[in-house]
Amino acid sequence: MRDAWWRDAVVYQIYPRSFADSDADGVGDLAGITARLDHVAGLGADAIWLTPFQPSPQADHGYDVADYTGVDPLFGDLDAFDALLTRAHGLGLRVLIDVVPNHCSVAHPLFRAALAGAGRERFHFADGRGPGGAQPPNNWPSVFGGPAWTRVPDGQWYLHLYDSAQPDWNWDDPRTHELFDDVLRFWFDRGVDGLRIDVAYGMVKAPGLPDLPDPDAMEPMRLRANTLASDRPEVHDIHRRWRRIADSYDPPRVLVGEVNLPPARAAGYTGPELLHQVFAFGLVVAPWDARAWAATGTELLAGTPGGVTWVVENHDVVRTPTRYGSPARARAAILAILGLPGAAYLYQGQELGLPEVDVPPGARQDPAWVRSGMSRDGCRVPLPWTPDPPYGFSLAPPWLPFPPGWGEHAVESDPPALVLTRRALALRAALPFSPDDDVAWTVGADEALLAVRAGWFALVIAMGTRAVPLPAGEVLLASDPLTSDGWLPPDAAAWIRLREA
Repeated sequence: MRDAWWRDAVVYQIYPRSFADSDADGVGDLAGITARLDHVAGLGADAIWLTPFQPSPQADHGYDVADYTGVDPLFGDLDAFDALLTRAHGLGLRVLIDVVPNHCSVAHPLFRAALAGAGRERFHFADGRGPGGAQPPNNWPSVFGGPAWTRVPDGQWYLHLYDSAQPDWNWDDPRTHELFDDVLRFWFDRGVDGLRIDVAYGMVKAPGLPDLPDPDAMEPMRLRANTLASDRPEVHDIHRRWRRIADSYDPPRVLVGEVNLPPARAAGYTGPELLHQVFAFGLVVAPWDARAWAATGTELLAGTPGGVTWVVENHDVVRTPTRYGSPARARAAILAILGLPGAAYLYQGQELGLPEVDVPPGARQDPAWVRSGMSRDGCRVPLPWTPDPPYGFSLAPPWLPFPPGWGEHAVESDPPALVLTRRALALRAALPFSPDDDVAWTVGADEALLAVRAGWFALVIAMGTRAVPLPAGEVLLASDPLTSDGWLPPDAAAWIRLREA
């Protein structure tokens, strides 16, 4: 497998508008990222993943793309991107960027032309039902809440599985394939090392767009319950085409899919002719429970041919100190994902132990908040770099407000999670790990999770209410100090060398 760096890489996810602001407008930008990349390299990460920075009205903060081959002036320009790429590569960091192929923006020139009557077949336009066509063409709900259809002035409706500002492309039209072929080549030619594919299990819709038998079965913020618009077998043909493009480069570019399906289904998206990897969402939804983690880990390792991409945080979910109920558990989770075989994805601020922020309702900007009352803004509050306001992020008020005491989590404050992450990544790089290591999982009566890797390394997580004894061996690292008798305290994790590898 040529240059398979991605199989056990540590990838640091950057949400550009919340990372660092260089031009004092309160919104992070590409130059700000470039100026702060030493932090990411200093952690010991192997790569960065940038969420969308392309031109966009920002209705869904960049996931409504108006131009797939540019940079939104909010974030800079192509020269700023090239400077970021050069700096990242100079620091030994590979760069992945988002591509959003399921939908675009209502501001995309092709959709604007469609509204004017030219090229509507490139999207999903249809006549309505009922008297005067006043009802949507089918009963599909939007992932963000409400119907998945919006009516235009001439009476037709267009499909948007997400926000009404995000019309879905019609992938039955050959021109859509050609458009995205060019998009991939544009960024690969520029030197990007790979793509994270948004909604990689979407894109293809059932012929005729029939009704869902039970639209109420849709899970909030999840597309997968709509089997007429997700996980269609034809989507693999798109990925095969993209893989041929990615493999035509030297070194080959990497394709990582957002495939929010059960592990057995998601595994079918990877392979020598398909995507290199898909995100493993199992631990994102698993409760703080040893048996749930053991079952999830076993399933993921057994059914993920491209290697597991361990992740517990991203820009769409509640941050782990809040979700798990304590900063200690969040630190333990960092040791867990970094100690298991495969790749690990860290979301910016996870290494600082940032909690979820209760953003005041009047300041929330997530389109899902307007449509469904669910908001992802709390995990997107800008990073604190220095202990005192404005925390080194910007000279202007930030696009989302800082909560009180944000400086205690600042990079310069050296919070416990940051110290732990640096030590863990340095140790991970030094240990003789392989992404193909086997793992044996055990849950003790005291709710201690034991994962023995390759027979010589143990990850122990105390997931119950009592301290637990550690297996015999050398304690390499622990997320919290051991008790006076050498036991692991509740809500902590440890790495143990059982014997020489």
